Amino acid sequence: MIEKILAQEKIIEINSLVKDFKKLRAVNNLNLSVYKGDVFGFLGPNGAGKSTTIRMLLSLIRQTSGNINLFGNPISSDRKNILAKIGAIVEKPDFYGYLSAYKNLEILGKLTGKEISKSKIMQVLELVGLDSRFDSKVKTFSHGMKQRLGLAQSLLHDPELIILDEPTTGLDPQGMKEIRDLITYLSKEKGKTLFLSSHILHEVELVANRMIIINKGSAKVEGDVKDLLNAKKLKVSFEVDDEQRVKELIWQSGWKEKFESNTKSVFIFSLENHEISQLNKYLVDNNISISAVIPKRSLEDYFLKITEEAS
Repeated sequence: MIEKILAQEKIIEINSLVKDFKKLRAVNNLNLSVYKGDVFGFLGPNGAGKSTTIRMLLSLIRQTSGNINLFGNPISSDRKNILAKIGAIVEKPDFYGYLSAYKNLEILGKLTGKEISKSKIMQVLELVGLDSRFDSKVKTFSHGMKQRLGLAQSLLHDPELIILDEPTTGLDPQGMKEIRDLITYLSKEKGKTLFLSSHILHEVELVANRMIIINKGSAKVEGDVKDLLNAKKLKVSFEVDDEQRVKELIWQSGWKEKFESNTKSVFIFSLENHEISQLNKYLVDNNISISAVIPKRSLEDYFLKITEEAS
């Protein structure tokens, strides 16, 4: 993985980025790198500084200090050409409600400076599942449908980098799956680089290859998703029927090395993936009735912890 990253070009490089709003520091000394072909998860609770960082990436607001390079160049040096390579949804997309989905994209396509054909507009509408509503006025669309239309808009000019700020907000489970499938398609089939902001760990886990978690404007953990979500790092809760008997069984076996804590009938162990079934069998063979086995990764606990701190 290291060799692969070294061989790739950096699409986004942020160094020591700071953004102050009067007395509030929204982004605090942030560093990150996104490589060509990445689906990069930008995670954090609401209010962590994600949208502020994205607005600086798109030069919608100016940083207080630090450097932002896109495609190897400072955003300030060649803003027009750099932004021409980027498609983005920032927070809630907005459209002309009295016009159709097709007409909105036609107008927005002209603003890109590229010639956007009718077939291209219909193609992106089909990609986001709105081709059957191409002639419907946007004011009749649900919030989730407007999210889809925003994604279609970001794809109109065939960008190299796609920045999505909470793209599944307002979507039902099926809609969320369709957006995840589209992200995977854009990455694997079209070779796009995607920067995906979200406050939902599971959502990013399903599509991203690299990720960072931020809170209160600062990076908390960063790395390869497979490494961060390593299946060996599991905390597993066993809910049992006989607390005292389970304690005895643990203390007279090698499982005491894996035991972490218990609250009444719920026992928590630190286990590797293959050990879950082994411990389950050991307890059942000793006539312990188990009503629940719940694995939880250490990163999941960490993410929940910083989310709770921010709420």
